[in-house]
Amino acid sequence: MFDGRVTEQFKTFESGIRLDSGRILAPITIAFETYGTLNRQGSNAILVEHAWTGDAHLAGKRSDSETKPGWWDAIVGPGRLLDTDRYFIICSNVIGSCFGSTGPTSINPKTGKRYNLSFPVVTIRDMVRAQTLLIDSLGIDKLVTVMGGSMGGMQALEWATQYPDRIASAIILAATPRPSPQAIALNAVARWSIFNDPTWRKGEYKANPKDGLALARGIGHITFLSDESMNSKFGRRFSAKDGQFDFFGQFEVERYLNYNGYSFVSRFDANSFLYLAKTLDLYDVAWGYDSMAEAFSAVEAPLQFYAFSSDWLYPPYQTESMVTCLQELDKDVEYHLITSSYGHDAFLLEHETFTPLIRDFLSRVQAGTAE
Repeated sequence: MFDGRVTEQFKTFESGIRLDSGRILAPITIAFETYGTLNRQGSNAILVEHAWTGDAHLAGKRSDSETKPGWWDAIVGPGRLLDTDRYFIICSNVIGSCFGSTGPTSINPKTGKRYNLSFPVVTIRDMVRAQTLLIDSLGIDKLVTVMGGSMGGMQALEWATQYPDRIASAIILAATPRPSPQAIALNAVARWSIFNDPTWRKGEYKANPKDGLALARGIGHITFLSDESMNSKFGRRFSAKDGQFDFFGQFEVERYLNYNGYSFVSRFDANSFLYLAKTLDLYDVAWGYDSMAEAFSAVEAPLQFYAFSSDWLYPPYQTESMVTCLQELDKDVEYHLITSSYGHDAFLLEHETFTPLIRDFLSRVQAGTAE
């Protein structure tokens, strides 16, 4: 029974993994949280994947001092979509991050110092490869589903293509088979902002390069929103503190970006931000294959896809290209285009738009009738 309290857990795997780059990353520590109880057969587990700057804190609170619950708290708990009376829910932090799993902020056992830029570049496939160590250690042979949005959706795709016999289904929200040149360009500008902060010191900083990281986060926030949501939330209003003709006066949208950028600095590491941005840019579901069709040919489980109408970072046509490919391969695939004004962040902000659809999908998967 999940009562709203959760404990962060850690597992270390001394042998580590061989990365797509050919390098060995060892040992590997994975931070994770679990909700509900694993049944005797180990057959009721669901793995939830977090997005770019997310973490393993999916739901509930770790202590009374926390002001906010986990990032997808609204769908986790008794009677909710991820029903903890029925399922055993797992959320793990990806390698390369700064929230407990091995990443640039971790100590390199060979030097006794932080990895910083000596940390190897990791791929989405590497992240999932590391997750299999965790799932194995928990005694789980097959997951009911793997689900996630954005970078989390990419991880779900990798489970479906690389470990088809380990999942009974996958749910992919607001994802892409490969980031577009526009998405890569936006990440490049975000990286430049950190590189050009004099306090970054080629990754050997003592304190987070706050100006560069805040600007990088501001750029990211723009991509998460939409024209419609910005108009609704901010319009062209000036800050109540500023005059229209004050040179440094700000529109409300500027103040929003400034606030979110600098508040981000206190909770996320700049080098981890850079590494995960590189991970996103490198992603290609067909990497190592001759085509997307060849990559998807191994898929065995039913897949459910969601795209959001105002998402201009990973627009619907990118999801639809995957759905079409899977349909041509006669795979079990379901697609929903959700009308939303919230942009890319819709999968986090409007869970009520897809909760009934996912609930029905999971019921059919467990009944063996997903079509």
